[in-house]
Amino acid sequence: MAGLAGAAAVSGREAREVGVVAAAVLVGQAVLGWHNDLVDVARDRAALDADELASKPLAAGDVRPANAWFAMACAVLLLIPLSLTSGVVAGGWYLGSVAVGLLGNLVLRRSWLSFLPWAVAFAAYPAFLSYGGWGGSPPAGDIGPPRPVLVALSALLGVCVHVLGALPDLVQDNRVGYRHLPLRVGLRTGATRLLVLTGIATTAVVTGLVAAAFAGGLRS
Repeated sequence: MAGLAGAAAVSGREAREVGVVAAAVLVGQAVLGWHNDLVDVARDRAALDADELASKPLAAGDVRPANAWFAMACAVLLLIPLSLTSGVVAGGWYLGSVAVGLLGNLVLRRSWLSFLPWAVAFAAYPAFLSYGGWGGSPPAGDIGPPRPVLVALSALLGVCVHVLGALPDLVQDNRVGYRHLPLRVGLRTGATRLLVLTGIATTAVVTGLVAAAFAGGLRS
């Protein structure tokens, strides 16, 4: 959330537009997180002990799945107008990225292609910013496609985030038979080495994004 809001601010967007970007991303991440927990209920119950379940209210039975689905539905209804406030094209790109994330929670996440939804979703973020403006019409009329280098680097960042997010759960995922990309690599390199390598890669990608943005701007 902070990264996209910061990028919107640096690109010259007005404060109200930065606020809408931040709000849309916050709600979008909440939708993805709740959906991920709902999909993972059976996995969490099978892989986690009693102490670990304390941090998983759905799997522990403290929250009913029906209530979580209702909250997620309400968040989606809020997310749509928040996204479209930046314009139909920009909002469509962000809603599309969330849809890819939801699909990724359901398919591919257990296979070596688990990185793909993350790469695609993150690759859509530059378009959300570059086509965005208040109602899709910023005062200067400066709307256009994002620079390809930013799209490519954002996709790589998505892969890095996927690996970093998967690292804490590698043991549990292995226990229930998942074979996603971070687990396959981690079994060969070890979790510590994978963390170090991914941290270096993430730093390099973020540095590249910042350099490319300042050197050539957001749009083609």
